Amino acid sequence: MSRAPHLEFVEEPTASDIEAVVGILGATAEKQHPGGNYRDYGFLLKGEDGAIVGGLTGYVLYGWMFVQFIAVAEELRGQGLGKMLMAQAESWAREHGLGGMWLDTFAFQAPDFYRGLGFTEFGTIEDHPAGSRRIFFQKRLG
Repeated sequence: MSRAPHLEFVEEPTASDIEAVVGILGATAEKQHPGGNYRDYGFLLKGEDGAIVGGLTGYVLYGWMFVQFIAVAEELRGQGLGKMLMAQAESWAREHGLGGMWLDTFAFQAPDFYRGLGFTEFGTIEDHPAGSRRIFFQKRLG
């Protein structure tokens, strides 16, 4: 008979730790609702030296694109690079027949940026962080 698992707190889980948990979750979801087709994606902005100076990353799951992270180095902001990243992501999503895109941001970050790109708010978490809020946006592509 095997021993029961023990619980271990990890302050900074490794990529393989996270991948192991996601793998279990994905396998369970796939049994319950096949066709999730989880996959990561990324659009990277690289400087002349090849260093990453910005980008947009996330994943696709059940035919929708989640924009998890988007950033442009401070010295490059205001040049339309964020808008270009979002346009490329949307174009890629449409090419792959995805039904939509979703993301979240904080009220002090870029909600108007996403509204200007045609995203609509579908939820908030008030007082996250304290005195502000987290806003969830979606854009249907179909």
